[in-house]
Amino acid sequence: MKKITTLQEKSFCFAPSQYSPRLLDVRLDEKIVTEFLKAMAIYPVQALEYKSFLRFRAGQILNDLCEQKLKQAIQDCLSDRQTGALLVHPQGINKAEQADDMVKIATAFVHLVGRSNFDSMSGQFYARWAVVNTDNSDSYLRKPHKPLELHNDGTYVDEVTDYVLMYKIDEQNMVGGNSTLLHLDDWEDLKHFFNHPLAKRAMKWQSPPSKNVPKTIFHPVFETDSSGNPVMLYIDQFVQPKDYEEGIYLADMGDSLENSRAKLSFPVPIGSFLLINNLFWLHGRDKFEPHPQLRRELMRQRGYFNFTSNPFKPGARG
Repeated sequence: MKKITTLQEKSFCFAPSQYSPRLLDVRLDEKIVTEFLKAMAIYPVQALEYKSFLRFRAGQILNDLCEQKLKQAIQDCLSDRQTGALLVHPQGINKAEQADDMVKIATAFVHLVGRSNFDSMSGQFYARWAVVNTDNSDSYLRKPHKPLELHNDGTYVDEVTDYVLMYKIDEQNMVGGNSTLLHLDDWEDLKHFFNHPLAKRAMKWQSPPSKNVPKTIFHPVFETDSSGNPVMLYIDQFVQPKDYEEGIYLADMGDSLENSRAKLSFPVPIGSFLLINNLFWLHGRDKFEPHPQLRRELMRQRGYFNFTSNPFKPGARG
């Protein structure tokens, strides 16, 4: 596996972001973006929804335009525990009217290294939703005036969730609401919670009705990858502790994560997206300031890696 911190090609570049050397800033040349969307014009988003193999065709088209170099670069970065997170800026895509184009380019990126899981919330391989000033949903995902605390995705489903992609489609009248990230190895209390007697105990995980996943799942908060490094599968809203000891362990862990000095907080521009390794990065969102016309639209894809050098095999997580 090649480690990448800086990579300059004619069609794209990777470089450490201003927020952390672990988070790589990726710029995709506007000419490449234009050529990609031109080639993809024969495949509307509905075609990608109905024919899953076309999602891989999208990846092939983008990789070909990038001289067969983008696929390996994404794979190397997402599988490298020293980085594992990308902030991607496809040049020339920066308006809500280009939302379908955003779905296409995000789909191409992730299908170069894996496949997106079915998203039960939307009934598609991706989900789009809006955050507005008032909300009566049953989770913090759409609640603007509450922070979405640090967590991993895929805690309440049977499917492997190696990566998460979050795309900023639009925002209006927005103050606050930064994206937050925490790399597991930078968390000051990792050893304490990973070595705790409850760290490997299977706990109950259950999602609210809006997620459309009625099944109950049992798994521990921590396991290890094939190299013996800690990986995490945790979300505060959906874990159901069975007793006092579990409840206090989880409450202490949630407080520790949110108060970590290593937590990153930064804005994601409209038309850009985060793509992270879900097993050693936690993600969340700061709260917004109230505004009657507040609106943010996001798109999510999450799924599994399928490259042969993937060190995060399902068997390594039980």
